Amino acid sequence: MEARLLWLLAAVLALAFSSSSGEYVGLSENQCAIPAKERVDCGYPEVTPEQCNSRGCCFDSSIPEVPWCFKPLQKSECTF
Repeated sequence: MEARLLWLLAAVLALAFSSSSGEYVGLSENQCAIPAKERVDCGYPEVTPEQCNSRGCCFDSSIPEVPWCFKPLQKSECTF
């Protein structure tokens, strides 16, 4: 019984982490912290978070009527 409970707990935790971290796969949260009015569209209608991330883009569906799949900020390089 204990092993079964541990397995269930592990499955629930895995699902929770996979759904919460799907927004910025391979990107830092700072790279995706772009004001809504400055987002450059990177997707297409009805793009999923996974499809968006596979394009190297950020996904945030919390703000209506702006691109949900958008280009991340590029890491700036120092030039002297």
